[in-house]
Amino acid sequence: MTTDTVLVQPTDKILTRVDGADGQVIFNNPKRHNAVSLEMWDAMEQALAAFAEDDTVRVTVLSGAGGKAFVSGADISNFETERGSKEANERDDTRLRAVCHAIENYPKPTIAMIKGHCIGGGLNLAACTDMRIASAKSFFGMPTVKLSPGYPFDAIRRLVDAAGAAAAGQLMFMVRPIDAETALRIGLVQEVVAEDALEERVAALADAVAGDAPLTIWAMKYVATQVTQTDPSARDLVRCEAMVADCFASEDYVEGRRFFMERRKPDFKGR
Repeated sequence: MTTDTVLVQPTDKILTRVDGADGQVIFNNPKRHNAVSLEMWDAMEQALAAFAEDDTVRVTVLSGAGGKAFVSGADISNFETERGSKEANERDDTRLRAVCHAIENYPKPTIAMIKGHCIGGGLNLAACTDMRIASAKSFFGMPTVKLSPGYPFDAIRRLVDAAGAAAAGQLMFMVRPIDAETALRIGLVQEVVAEDALEERVAALADAVAGDAPLTIWAMKYVATQVTQTDPSARDLVRCEAMVADCFASEDYVEGRRFFMERRKPDFKGR
């Protein structure tokens, strides 16, 4: 299997890689524990949009470069230039909300491969994904109360949805981070694996998801986004029903019946 690596403009601090059916987005700012600047959020959104339109990509993995951090939140060194005024704060917050919304509502399954720091905005980013797999030495925290920014509704909602209200409260109000085993216990991550086994485990999980019926996965993903809509009137139930109907009318549904009866591996085409 060949692997292509592409630098996404406007910054080389976000890398993209396509490996078979697995799309990968890598935060590439290891000197700052993969802290994220505004231009990195822009590049992140471009990468997601490209993968969403690429029919060969069936699952997307988010990770951090350098082996010491997933994402450590906003790049504080840029606060004077990117958040030095009320207008700049509003612009940056709008951008961050748009990117998180794009990840949370991304049409294909997403996996956060977490190794090391997963802090502040990085924790919010991880909570946007469908599956979170962490290495044993990872840790998670929200040092927000030491910096005095505001945290928007959706960011708190994601954390509460992922970990529960009590555990989310502890993360928000106590600066002390939690370790990977605690994150697993409260449901913040789905698996914890050894440091040297993380990439292999995530690759195996991504390949397994990519090999399943894509129309069914995409339909379930969309329906799940509608279930979590805080405003029931905003749910597009018509589209939910249409996507389910498309699954039953697809060539893949025929293939699903055939491979089961013929006892072979399926060859789903996404149509």
